[in-house]
Amino acid sequence: MSGPNSPPRTSGYLDALSQAIHKKLQRALANSSQRRNLLQELFADIALEVDDRAKDVIFHKEEDVISPAIDAIDGPLCFYDVLADYFVRVPESGKPILDMIVQLWSQSFASHIFSLLFHKWMFEVHLDNPEVLLRIDIQTNTRRFQSIFRYLLDDVALHHSRLNKIPLQAQRDMYLLLSRFILFYNSAGKVDSFLKQCPVFQTAFLVGGPADIFVSELTDQLQKLKVEPVLLHYLSEIKVLQGMELRMTTSTRLKTCLYSFTSPGGPMYPTRAVRHAAWDALDFLFPVGWAVPSASHKFVLQVDLSMVLAILLLELCGFLHSGNLLLHTGADIFYVGKDCKTKETINACLSRVLCTCIEPKSSLADQHDCLAS
Repeated sequence: MSGPNSPPRTSGYLDALSQAIHKKLQRALANSSQRRNLLQELFADIALEVDDRAKDVIFHKEEDVISPAIDAIDGPLCFYDVLADYFVRVPESGKPILDMIVQLWSQSFASHIFSLLFHKWMFEVHLDNPEVLLRIDIQTNTRRFQSIFRYLLDDVALHHSRLNKIPLQAQRDMYLLLSRFILFYNSAGKVDSFLKQCPVFQTAFLVGGPADIFVSELTDQLQKLKVEPVLLHYLSEIKVLQGMELRMTTSTRLKTCLYSFTSPGGPMYPTRAVRHAAWDALDFLFPVGWAVPSASHKFVLQVDLSMVLAILLLELCGFLHSGNLLLHTGADIFYVGKDCKTKETINACLSRVLCTCIEPKSSLADQHDCLAS
């Protein structure tokens, strides 16, 4: 039962692994009291990294046959990587395992085992909640399931002909999933291409276009992160958003999220490193209006004043736009003390509230142009 590209020794080894998996699933099906433990053990086994001795057998050097998995994966190579490729080449070896998983589907770890072994069969069967696997990498700050993400991104989401083969709702779910993890798996350079493949969303008129949907999912992901190295990684990679045109609501949500990481204490309780990284991200993406006074009471005053001015400007926005007018800030409107410059505060609020494009630099003239448009 050799695959077309596999030497006998390699196929024999992978076939033996397949049979061992099948036997363990049979034991789990027959033994209800030990079912969960057996499935958990199987999940851990196939997620193990392939050791050097096994690599010599799987990638038989004398025969110059290398599985596609070893070329495509730049992280750790795990057993599920090799088996997933093998089941694509030799599907008859995977069908008995798939039949057993279907019978155990309601049990813990059954869907995870399926996702690992058959994630490349997603055009034939439904891939159940791969986010659970990717979130394991987030919680442990590892890239053990990176190959699943890379397959979904490179071989499906960015592959137009394959993408069109799956149902529209599955395309939407995958777009949201990849939006949450694309920065974690060091794929920021592919964001532009990824946004161009965004499927049609029925709620687009409410939430915005591909960039708005992407940033909204990314913002939600940031708020859930609890592992400091992972959060720092996201904050360093988030600079790829510079230049994206976003709706005001999307931009404000992102600013608010980043701003929540700049202050010590609840609800985020960020470390000093996270606070500095959040300020760096804010300064890079929104260079106007984020200077913090040295005294804490001035900081509170500035936040309160910004909120008042934001509400005021939202009320005036329709009038200014319909009348094709510019808000002149040459004279002080509010006097709050010599240490708080109202003119600068109003200019900052104009950029925050009315400008929905994240720009590298924002001059006063650019703000006026944005307001007039």
